Amino acid sequence: MHVISLKALVEFWTIHPDSKDSLARWHRIVERSTFSDYASLHQTFPSADVVGQYTVFNIGGNKYRLIASIHFDRGKVYVRHVLTHQEYDLGKWKK
Repeated sequence: MHVISLKALVEFWTIHPDSKDSLARWHRIVERSTFSDYASLHQTFPSADVVGQYTVFNIGGNKYRLIASIHFDRGKVYVRHVLTHQEYDLGKWKK
């Protein structure tokens, strides 16, 4: 899968350095994988949930949330938001 974009991850882990290893690991796994559908993604990321049109990943032991739009047919993962759990709970990302 092609992740768009690594820049969003780097910007987040620059502010939250403790997220770097977890985000880099997530990126590495996704880039090296081919997911045909949500079921195949869920085998690798069992805590991933579909929320509306997005897939939400728990990062760093659920301390952070990565929200992505996944286009399985095109092999693309668009990072929409990387948030702390508290920011995620506010729900502003849904608008």
